[in-house]
Amino acid sequence: MIKEIRLILILIFLIGIVTNITHSQSLRGLVNDGVDQYKEGNYSDAEVKFKKGTDKAPDSFEAQFNLGDAYFKQQRYDEAIKSYKSSLAMSRNDIEKSKVHYNVGNSLLKSQKIEESIEEYKKSLKLNPIDQEAKYNLSYALEMLKNQQQQDQQQDKKDKEKKDEEKKDEQKDKKEEKKEDQQQKQDQQKQDQKKKEDQKQQQQPQPQKISKEEAERILEALKDNEKDLQKELRRVKGKRVKTDKDW
Repeated sequence: MIKEIRLILILIFLIGIVTNITHSQSLRGLVNDGVDQYKEGNYSDAEVKFKKGTDKAPDSFEAQFNLGDAYFKQQRYDEAIKSYKSSLAMSRNDIEKSKVHYNVGNSLLKSQKIEESIEEYKKSLKLNPIDQEAKYNLSYALEMLKNQQQQDQQQDKKDKEKKDEEKKDEQKDKKEEKKEDQQQKQDQQKQDQKKKEDQKQQQQPQPQKISKEEAERILEALKDNEKDLQKELRRVKGKRVKTDKDW
């Protein structure tokens, strides 16, 4: 009975070893196949292999890290960053952690997140100070940040100048509008004044108009009166003027 139990235990143990070996070889095979596809430039095929590897072994640093590389080559930077950061928890030493931060920095730099990429390169160099590629990329990112800041400053200056110019134009327009309003007000005052004067003239008694025939009759009458006046003057003028008083 004891021998049978021992035999069963040995069989279980051997089955476990075989299972682990098979599992390990399967994972290694998937990762190796993925690496081969990656080297040939078949990044989508490599992605499939690495994904299968992560499904078989969710705690596999190689499968998760390489999956990030496959995403990176396909310019899927957000997915690459996510995969790299997942591999960070599975890293076994500072060198692997340094590689993770380095690749995260590259993904961020490609995404134009320059300041964040700089922080990742710094983390990478803290873990592996002799990494020349990390040093170069850090220097490159710092130069990019400097250029970007200069461009931003120049753009801010242009925006300010444009804003000032627009403000001047606005003030000029307001001044012109005010001038036009004043002119319109003056014109309106003149019109009102003229209207009042016209109304005043209309209220004054107008000379009665006469016809042509009436005007001729009046003229003839004036002529007759003038003749009578002349006769009277001549009659008065013909009388003797007294020089002394009668007693």
